[in-house]
Amino acid sequence: MEFLVRQSRAICPFLHKTSPSTLRSLATASSGSASQLQLAASECPVMGPAMASRRQYSTGSKPTAFEHSTAAPAREQSLDAVHAKVGVFDTSKGICKHGMAAINAGEVAKKPVVEHSGKAFDYEQFYSEELNKKHKDKSYRYFNNINRLAREFPKAHTHTEEDRVTVWCSNDYLGMSKNQQVLETMHNTLNKYGAGAGGTRNIAGHNKHAIELEESLAKLHSKEAALVFSSCYVANDATLSTLGSKLPNCVILSDQLNHASMIQGIRHSGTRKIVFKHNDMADLESKLQSLPIDVPKIIAFESVYSMCGSVAPIEKICDLAEKYGAITFLDEVHAVGMYGPNGAGVAEHLDFDAHANGLPKGTVQDRVDIITGTLGKAFGTVGGYIAGSSRFVDMIRSLAPGFIFTTSLPPAVMAGARTAIEYQQKTSSDRVGQQVNTRYVKSRLGELGIPVIPNPSHIVPLLVGDAETAKIASDILLERFDIYVQAINYPTVPVGEERLRITPTPGHNVELSDKLVSAVETVWNELGIKRVSDWEAVGGLAGVGVKGAAPVEPMWTDAQLGLTGTAKPVYEEKIALEATA
Repeated sequence: MEFLVRQSRAICPFLHKTSPSTLRSLATASSGSASQLQLAASECPVMGPAMASRRQYSTGSKPTAFEHSTAAPAREQSLDAVHAKVGVFDTSKGICKHGMAAINAGEVAKKPVVEHSGKAFDYEQFYSEELNKKHKDKSYRYFNNINRLAREFPKAHTHTEEDRVTVWCSNDYLGMSKNQQVLETMHNTLNKYGAGAGGTRNIAGHNKHAIELEESLAKLHSKEAALVFSSCYVANDATLSTLGSKLPNCVILSDQLNHASMIQGIRHSGTRKIVFKHNDMADLESKLQSLPIDVPKIIAFESVYSMCGSVAPIEKICDLAEKYGAITFLDEVHAVGMYGPNGAGVAEHLDFDAHANGLPKGTVQDRVDIITGTLGKAFGTVGGYIAGSSRFVDMIRSLAPGFIFTTSLPPAVMAGARTAIEYQQKTSSDRVGQQVNTRYVKSRLGELGIPVIPNPSHIVPLLVGDAETAKIASDILLERFDIYVQAINYPTVPVGEERLRITPTPGHNVELSDKLVSAVETVWNELGIKRVSDWEAVGGLAGVGVKGAAPVEPMWTDAQLGLTGTAKPVYEEKIALEATA
């Protein structure tokens, strides 16, 4: 009957707005040999034929007289009772309370006759037309053959090993993919336990590597438990879809700039979604105020938004969640490893000293209900995870198809990820180096009027404003300057806000940084790309050239980076640090 409940909600316009709990009660309440919901569905002009067709298909039998019959008096009474209980159908007037005209029982809507051309559908032509659309609006995606070299990080080679380029757009933010401790752990585990996990976690893929990794992740975020997925895309999709579908009458409030994985998870949940303006607490609160306090609510948002580098006001969101009876779902994908004394992310960074002293209770991170993260960026391997209370994690483990039916990560990957996490908990030198390099690049580009979208994070987005120009700029940097920076266009960013996205790492020293800045300056000049002053003249865009805008302070303070006691510019500090290293 659970299947019938889901099918009824998906197909029936009347039952669609009925709460899952009410439908389940109808499904379990029997009337003779069938449930009340089944009796009602058999009378429905949409569901009735669908049920008969499904039964005929599965059993090979013809529809029974019961399925073809018009409403018998006893069953009409049952149908009326169900409609009354559901509260969507006024049987006395024969109309839907939501304004939809009711269809008389037993009356099947006739499908229009479709004229056939006699030719099969041209699938290849369809593919071609869809691709032509991408080419026409300049959003077609080209993939460069970039092979990163562990021993020469951040260098890579292209289609031949002799062609070296410098990678400036990798999400391997700390270079952990070439960390010797991580590599040794993975080599040893690979030799001992083999290449694959052997299956899903519930059949053959559960092992000590999964247990130990989840223990390390729970400890990292000061949570009771954690659960590992094949990627954080899957983690977000599976968790939000499961929560949204299981919590009765759940409403998910989603930040306007949330990642596609969160949007997909909300869509798959089938529950109500409300989008609030990016990082706009007044808008979020007004939407929370419109919902009853007893309705389950999830506020879904990210800590660092990867394409613009903005950072969420996590503490304020937690305040609103507690005020209006919601839970918080925080995606720390682009922040784990990068912020906080232990590398747990922005939520940890907000109470830097408390976490540095091992006092997580009462902190912002402690107040966040659900944290998701990745092993594939700052931790240098692959995979995703969730962290939260033991009961929450156990429920997702038990109910989420994205976990249950997915092959487990290989033992070597999980062992390597655990080593990377524990390595970053012991030292902040990589985080400090990355942040100092980011400051240096932002400072140099700013001096030249190159439009860096202002943000407090480690992301360096250069606003171009045109898809074709961004692609040409990326090509020139690669072909003439051996610098790889991928162009970012729609749908990752809005049309008209296309950009180059730069991500410095600890390995991008002053020499490499100066070469990048010089090359970008040349490209901007040759292509006539707008500078900050040009964006100011048109009122600004994406935070660039906005008159009167306050300077954006970086998340890492000078004290946290160890840059106190001097008045020298940031880039001079960096040069001094490298000279003494």
